[in-house]
Amino acid sequence: MGSGVMLRAFAQAYRQALANASKNGVAQEAVQNIKRGSKMMTEAEARQILGVSENMTWEEKYDTLFERNAKSGSFYLQSKVHRAKECLESVHQPKMQDKS
Repeated sequence: MGSGVMLRAFAQAYRQALANASKNGVAQEAVQNIKRGSKMMTEAEARQILGVSENMTWEEKYDTLFERNAKSGSFYLQSKVHRAKECLESVHQPKMQDKS
């Protein structure tokens, strides 16, 4: 019985924290990270992994890093590079569709 009370209290506190974050104008990125459990990397992290700034294209850098890690690198780094590409594609895909 005690664990059920704790679980309900935790869930209520979590919902309240999300509501407060939305009302107080906390960065939308932080709210999204909380909702999705921080499983997907942010655009800033993806750009940092690929070593590109916001005004640079990342496609060439991705190809270079991916191939380099495929030949003599680690699978972990290669997967991080691939996840960074997926993140940037998901961020820029809606922008490209809006322009069409």
